[in-house]
Amino acid sequence: MPTPLNGYQFSLRDLREMVHHLRKLNNAERSAVPGMSDRRSEIIIAGAVILQEAMSLLGLEDITICERALREGVVVDWMLAHGLIEDHLRFQCSVRQRSILKTAQKYQVNLAHSERVAKFALSLFDQTADMHHWGAAERELLWAAAILHNCGHFVSHESHHKHSYYLIRHGDLLGYTEVEIETIANLARYHRKSNPKKKHDSYRNLSSKKHRRAVEQLHPLLRLAVALDRRQIGAIQQIYCVYHPETQELHLHLQASQPEDDCALEFWSLDLKKTNFEAEFGIKLIPMLDDISIPPQTGRIER
Repeated sequence: MPTPLNGYQFSLRDLREMVHHLRKLNNAERSAVPGMSDRRSEIIIAGAVILQEAMSLLGLEDITICERALREGVVVDWMLAHGLIEDHLRFQCSVRQRSILKTAQKYQVNLAHSERVAKFALSLFDQTADMHHWGAAERELLWAAAILHNCGHFVSHESHHKHSYYLIRHGDLLGYTEVEIETIANLARYHRKSNPKKKHDSYRNLSSKKHRRAVEQLHPLLRLAVALDRRQIGAIQQIYCVYHPETQELHLHLQASQPEDDCALEFWSLDLKKTNFEAEFGIKLIPMLDDISIPPQTGRIER
């Protein structure tokens, strides 16, 4: 049984195989299936066949489980009717973000620092989009990982990146599928120390090759973002990337929040963290401090 069940996906083919298996069992044998109650064993075949036919008629190849049901919908409808929720669509769309922020609060995350890290991570994501080719869905997962990357400090400073993985993985984040939660947890897991490796249980838990690749390409961005706020005081105000194809270099222009600050610790941290980025994308990253205001971003960096 997958954990968490909320967000778990299964296909019409899987459902047909399940129906084919269950119909061969008598009621006593179905009751012996782990997790099956006596009442459920009596009606599960009928319910599964109804779902199978509904999916066939609607042309659905897969379905996602939601642990919320009619009673939760009744509560939301009542809240809407009494003006407790101003915008239904805004409420629905914000579930994921609110769940991330609630988890951050639960584990006493330094939210000001995490929000700066998230800002830098998304800025790097946007400015290097033509290098990694990921879209809005992966961008949101990177944001979530940036907000929660340090939540493992709630358990212990030592190996806190591993604790972050565990807390995110088992945190019952609302609105995310199982593979999305696993991706967020892995991105947070690899914001420091070693790279993703097949021998790591956390990395092996990612069943999707697409999401494993996303972790491989996006965790270096998170590492750079963490380095950009190394002192956790907002020393860097903004960043601007310029790609030089003739030398295969990406110049990372930094603007300090305080003109007299040389941001030495941030540069030191960037020098340590940039190797993952350089190895993944095959280019050299050169950070530099600008004395004047950084020009507005002109769009994606083209290769």
